Amino acid sequence: MVSSGPKQATADTWWLPRGVVALRGRIFEKVNGDRTLTLPNARYGPEVFERVYAHPAANGRSAGAGLSDLFWYWLSPGPEVHQEHLEPGERYEDVAAATRRMLAGNSAELSAAAARAVARVLDTVPDTRISLVRLRDLVMPAWAEFAYELVFREPCPPHARDLITAHSTDVINALKCTGLRHPRRRARLTAYLRERVAAGDVRHELPASLSLPEQVHFLQGTMFNTAVVQLSEATAHVLLALARHREVQRRVAGSPDDDRYLTHVLDETMRLYPLFGIAHRITTGDIPLDEDTTLPAGSVVCFSYPAYHATGYDRPDVFDPDRWDTLSAKDAHHIPFGVAANRPCPAWRLSPLVLRAAVREVLRRFELDSTASHTRSNPHRAPCLLIPRGLSPEPRRLDALRAFVRVRDGVEDVTRGVRQLVLGTVMVLHARRLRPAARYFEEPPAGRCPVAHGNGGNR
Repeated sequence: MVSSGPKQATADTWWLPRGVVALRGRIFEKVNGDRTLTLPNARYGPEVFERVYAHPAANGRSAGAGLSDLFWYWLSPGPEVHQEHLEPGERYEDVAAATRRMLAGNSAELSAAAARAVARVLDTVPDTRISLVRLRDLVMPAWAEFAYELVFREPCPPHARDLITAHSTDVINALKCTGLRHPRRRARLTAYLRERVAAGDVRHELPASLSLPEQVHFLQGTMFNTAVVQLSEATAHVLLALARHREVQRRVAGSPDDDRYLTHVLDETMRLYPLFGIAHRITTGDIPLDEDTTLPAGSVVCFSYPAYHATGYDRPDVFDPDRWDTLSAKDAHHIPFGVAANRPCPAWRLSPLVLRAAVREVLRRFELDSTASHTRSNPHRAPCLLIPRGLSPEPRRLDALRAFVRVRDGVEDVTRGVRQLVLGTVMVLHARRLRPAARYFEEPPAGRCPVAHGNGGNR
């Protein structure tokens, strides 16, 4: 789970005037310019999506796409060494190998480590009353600790957890356009990691092809941004889906040893609410689309995960984990971790393991209930009621809390949608002015400077 596309910056809300939603969408589409193809579409369906995604020439990552400037702006510092945005070659292979080493481990030990991290967070939630939380905010410190332990092989100190959480929150808020980026906040984590790397505290071999500052940025971007953000988003989606589908939640909680059904729940959640919105690639050669049409080299292809995941299913908009009783994730239109032929997510094995452990730990302690909307972009951070196991809340009080969540969510949709439009426009324009990716690739290799914050970024 290594990239969040521009679709994450657009919340699906019927409260906003249609003109505002349409305007926001056009702003992000214009970033790529005219040489752009989004797949699947009305002419080219899921089969073309699959064929082009797996094509060897669909391998450009950053050079030559206007959208790259926006991603690099959002992901700074160090987007030039972010695993998802490195161009193919020896440098990428070196970085990818280091990532795989950090994510490797015994399945039982990884699951136990995730459960412990989530348990420490849940210990702070009262067990004598109902709590209203934002699920993404609740679990992000847990995944910050988990990622820290993967890298340093030691318990995570509170100071480091807070730095990682603040950094990851700043990145995801910028990606969703619910807040501007804060380079100085991110720089505090950079400084901390620089000291630790220089002291030799990382318990893994770091990419030898990277300088020390680049190794720091690699850790910050891959392990303490993408890993933490995507695990937090995935956990929030699964728990919110369970909170909104109480019969599914009861079945999962009532069968703590049934990993098969919980895996179906994860598959259905990632199908309906994929973490990837748009994955963009730049073609390095011609790619045939059909007998009459060829996509020329230098084109930008935007692969829409939500559109692809909606094809080939009965009632694709319905949350139905039981559909996976007769479906194979291998054969279905379902690529939550990308495709094997084009850099699959390095956490494809680890993520389901630790997500199952996290969900089990939460359901062991709490019942979940939410009347908030559930969209793929999840800009509201998943409001949810946590009801301690064994507590029998008075029905009228519970109904009042559920009504409050629903009304507040509707009101926030309006203000948040306008804020996303305004802040998204500001950041798109700022990224286009700074051109971090374009400037990086315009420099000769010997003269390239690491891309940090771009003239100080947003204050």
